[in-house]
Amino acid sequence: MANKKYDKEFLKNLYSTMFRIRTFEEEVFEFYKFGKMPGLAHVYIGEEAIAAGACAALKAGDYAGSTHRGHGHVIAQGADTKQMMAEILGKKDGQCKGKGGSMHIMDMSKGILGANGIVGAGIPIATGAAYTAKFNNTDQVALSFFGDSASNEGTFHESINMASAWKLPVVYIIENNLYGISVALDRVVNVKDLSLRAVGYGIKGVSIDGNDALKVYETVKEAVDFARAGNGPTLIECRTYRWKGHHSGDPANYRSKEEEAAWKERCPLKSFREYLLIHGNFTEQEVAAIENSITAEIKEAAKFAEDSPYPDAAEAFTDIFAE
Repeated sequence: MANKKYDKEFLKNLYSTMFRIRTFEEEVFEFYKFGKMPGLAHVYIGEEAIAAGACAALKAGDYAGSTHRGHGHVIAQGADTKQMMAEILGKKDGQCKGKGGSMHIMDMSKGILGANGIVGAGIPIATGAAYTAKFNNTDQVALSFFGDSASNEGTFHESINMASAWKLPVVYIIENNLYGISVALDRVVNVKDLSLRAVGYGIKGVSIDGNDALKVYETVKEAVDFARAGNGPTLIECRTYRWKGHHSGDPANYRSKEEEAAWKERCPLKSFREYLLIHGNFTEQEVAAIENSITAEIKEAAKFAEDSPYPDAAEAFTDIFAE
């Protein structure tokens, strides 16, 4: 964890985002267990520091492209948690009127380009947003979040090649949680650091501890500023670990209990909470107040979602094409 002096409000907001993601995902898991949500829940528990730290480096108007495990990115971009919970339950009051669900939440008013159920499919979308920013001569930057296995997809290589050639304002963030569904990364990749793939496209690449929220913020902020100045993309590998299985119905018996326990000891929320108390000039009461407020917010969001009506069947063929 960095020793640089940070504004107390910044630290509060960063921890709030991380705790909000964790609490939201725990509530989503409860909905899934009781069969109240359609489809599968790909929760972000254990990876909160990446979304929180990375999105803290953005300005209003910037973009973020997401993945099938996208709730954390959407929350970190400032989406309304009531609407998000309603969307996940397929309810009318969701951001997409219940038609997107867990894996396709989007909110363009917040620069959220959308979660995406196809591996690697969000990468060219974020790259396209960056191209739009350059074409329109704005100072917007796009973040592209994706997993370790998505870095083996053609969309990854094609997008980065284009962004490098045209110096597009985009930052590519690999959330390396060590597994592509049930397959360990070292079985399908012959490089130790996925950031080394940046070399082939003539761009900057770096691998960092994805459980250190301040390290993520500092690294992404440098890359965002670099991109905003017209210097092109950066590839950042954030090493982390998902605590649950690939989805909430996956027992993850392809991993050892010892490995899981070791990574849980490195919990990003636990370490950042300790940082606030030791280096951030926070009292235990102040941190508890943040946690209690967010816990109440998420409980309220869950109730809002349950009380929200389902969309009428007559709406099935609306919102299919852009007007």
